[in-house]
Amino acid sequence: MRCIISIIFVFYSLSSIAQVDEWGTYFELSGKKETPRYRETMDYCKRLELNSKWVHMTFFGKSAMGRDLPLLIIDKQGLSDPMSLHASGKLVLLIQACIHPGESEGKDAGLMLIRDLVINKKFPSLLDHVSILFIPIFNVDGHERFGPYNRVNQNGPKEMGWRVTANNLNLNRDYLKADAPEMQAWLKMFNTWMPDFFIDTHTTDGADYQYVLTYQMELYGDMDPALTDWSKNTFLKAWSAQLEKTGFPVFPYIVFRDWHNPESGIEISVGAPMLSQVYTSLRNRPGLLIETHMLKPYEQRVSATYEALKTSIGILGLESVNLKNLIRQADETTAGQEFRKTGFPLRFETLNDSTMVNFLGIGYQKVKSKITGDDYYQYDKKNTTFRIPYFDKTKPILFTRLPEAYIIPAEWKTVIDRLELHGITVRRLARDTTLTITTWKCSNPRWQTNPFEGRHPLTGFEINEISISRDFSAGSAIVDMAQPEAKIIAHLLEPKGNGSFLYWGFFDAIFEQKEYAEHYIMEVMAAKMMTEDPSLKVEFEKKKAEDTAFAKNADAILNWFYNKSPYRDPARDIYPVGKIFDRKVVDRLKIQ
Repeated sequence: MRCIISIIFVFYSLSSIAQVDEWGTYFELSGKKETPRYRETMDYCKRLELNSKWVHMTFFGKSAMGRDLPLLIIDKQGLSDPMSLHASGKLVLLIQACIHPGESEGKDAGLMLIRDLVINKKFPSLLDHVSILFIPIFNVDGHERFGPYNRVNQNGPKEMGWRVTANNLNLNRDYLKADAPEMQAWLKMFNTWMPDFFIDTHTTDGADYQYVLTYQMELYGDMDPALTDWSKNTFLKAWSAQLEKTGFPVFPYIVFRDWHNPESGIEISVGAPMLSQVYTSLRNRPGLLIETHMLKPYEQRVSATYEALKTSIGILGLESVNLKNLIRQADETTAGQEFRKTGFPLRFETLNDSTMVNFLGIGYQKVKSKITGDDYYQYDKKNTTFRIPYFDKTKPILFTRLPEAYIIPAEWKTVIDRLELHGITVRRLARDTTLTITTWKCSNPRWQTNPFEGRHPLTGFEINEISISRDFSAGSAIVDMAQPEAKIIAHLLEPKGNGSFLYWGFFDAIFEQKEYAEHYIMEVMAAKMMTEDPSLKVEFEKKKAEDTAFAKNADAILNWFYNKSPYRDPARDIYPVGKIFDRKVVDRLKIQ
């Protein structure tokens, strides 16, 4: 009898091992030391689809090098299109991994979790009220720039992908300008599915501390107030409490006020819309950024990500009806006229006001570098709880008055096309129209010397608001602000928006002078201009006295007079986008 029992035990043990081997992910079968390449990842995703009616695999675009961008759709009823998912009443969750492919925990944790949901049926109730969209690898070209030396300060996996795309663009700086083909495909996918909640998985750089898991959410003034309250007091409160029980206490994303100095305290700020979770939050879809700690063992980081995703799905299932209602109300509010009556904040700053918090850190000492001569902080691996200042209070420092609509001349097609990529409704004039608009005259533009994300951003300029009459040709774009995307529209089209088209260089041509005058023409003209207008001579003498370089530059002097003459280009430095504040004017426009 004992022999039979032993045989049965061995049989079931071997069956269990076979099951693990059969459905073990590349990460698990490597001893939890490695992460799969693109081909192995796609093969595993296809196996999931072939073996579960709950999984549908599709692709949402192609990379710069022509690789397919994968998307897994996980739904307990087998639904696989946006209309059906939203009609089912379920909450749609988008989980994204490998936007920075060296940070691959989300890919490995996501594949394990989906396997456990659809094959092992470990947590069947998690999918009762939530459907999942999973991008295992977003930056597929960077992912295949595989090697052991891609993350100098990271503890595993054995080899990993590279941070940026084949075009050397960081996708997590591209959400507004959308230069990368991968981002353009992502925006189309997002607008098609309109997920209710977004999770982006990362690995952090920076200091050493005890937390395996940190996070970011937009809680400091830029997201809809009701969604902010829900994110802070419902989602994060439950999420952090449950994760602590699993052995993974969490803390907000750690940025020391003085970058490498733990004594300076931790600073929280309102994020820029070019970042993933900020962008989705401005679209009234809360975004959660997960950052595991790069110095922790890879196995531990994947486990923390797995628990963070599983816990999120559980909370979202309980809150699905409530969150969907809050999103609907936020969309209605953003599109409403009352929203446009108050100043819209474009930029924020973190205040000097702080509170003291407990921080699970690592002991350190300040050391004088023999190489640089500067101080640096050397960690000693001893767990220490610090009491440090926490700067998490912000205030808006730049507001704008939102119009009823923006108008963009038809010739700026690149800008109009990018707006439509964001899911923004754009209508076009049916005929040539003359309108009085509010816009800006810019002066003293200054560009960043070194390139940033493939461009030279406009880092400084002055503007004066002006009202002008302008002819707009048929096909010019009317961007009505009575739509849920109003916040994104403002950041893109307001000159001083945080990541505006003007900032990114889409309108650089307006600052270029295209006509000039010969010296022998301007010498005579300048003398005549000062004779006829003595105040111009006074202005000229003052300019020379204040600007010695100008006073010694004949070209600059004569060009100064040219730009005071009737021959100057009246359109130069005028921002081509206009604002229309009268709703009646917007409604009367003849639209194609």
